[in-house]
Amino acid sequence: MYEGQQLRTVQQHILQEQTRFPGATGEFSWLLSGITLAAKMIQSKVRRAGLTDLLGSMDQTNVQGEVQQKLDVYSNEALMHCLSLRQSIGILASEENERPITVNFKSPSAKYAVIFDPLDGSSNIDVNVSVGTTFSILRRPEGEDSTDVEKWVLQPGATQVAAGYVVYGSSTILVYSVGNGVHGFTLEPGVGAFLLSHESIKMPSQGTYYSTNEGYVDQMPAPYPEFIQDLRQGKLGRPYSARYIGSMVADFHRTLLKGGIFLYPPTEAQSSGKLRLLYEANPIAFIAEQAGGIATDGNQRILDIQPTTIHQRTPLVVGSQVEMQAFANAVPAMAESVN
Repeated sequence: MYEGQQLRTVQQHILQEQTRFPGATGEFSWLLSGITLAAKMIQSKVRRAGLTDLLGSMDQTNVQGEVQQKLDVYSNEALMHCLSLRQSIGILASEENERPITVNFKSPSAKYAVIFDPLDGSSNIDVNVSVGTTFSILRRPEGEDSTDVEKWVLQPGATQVAAGYVVYGSSTILVYSVGNGVHGFTLEPGVGAFLLSHESIKMPSQGTYYSTNEGYVDQMPAPYPEFIQDLRQGKLGRPYSARYIGSMVADFHRTLLKGGIFLYPPTEAQSSGKLRLLYEANPIAFIAEQAGGIATDGNQRILDIQPTTIHQRTPLVVGSQVEMQAFANAVPAMAESVN
């Protein structure tokens, strides 16, 4: 199967990439290995969920007021366990926890905070739809702020030192960036390793798909409905087809590889948007920009937003250059963040 191929694992790739960090001694690759280990644990449970009583809810809600799925809880515990053992991590923050968790916070070797959504789209597990994990890695702030837990976490997305996501679908794929391009790795179950399968991913400059929940189109503010109608009518020079999965990671993964645009606008019920800035929008925006795409909240670049709370929500529009420029033309306030 692998004859003639030069195989590269994610660990080998990370070791090469970490040379970009001054004074790196292997700690960054060790940190990321915690994420890859947890991802393997999660995908194993996802694949066997229907056989091991892991489908369905826990009959309790998280800090977001959302019903927790059994796999949400397992995925959160897996990431917390694997990452808390890494001495370079001082703080962990998750969608499932109200406050950040300090692990090796007082250690001088603790240089990073990791923020994550353990299982995006978990309500789709019951119907066998792809789900995912998103993560963002921030560096410990310098000076007096280094002892302020919230200052570790409440940093704009532009300060991320690495970000990525994992898609659990027909195959399990890890996509990540340390600010030097975007790379994808597919889990080879036979050897238990993530192998490089998508090197230096570039988002096409224009796609043929748009992705949004059109069930809420009547609740979207202008100009979203008008822009969606423009896409349908081929006003960007080609006809567009609608593709919407309902798991953000899966919808964005298609947009990353095939181009197009993904819109998660504010609605009457969610006037501030529904996606979380720190551990959903920021890592997706970081990946998008590294691949040549654009991400905005409809008014400004996502990565420029200064967060004020751990679970802050935001609208998100992300996609290829052509579609995002067309959207900017429809939203004058957004033009500066795109150009």
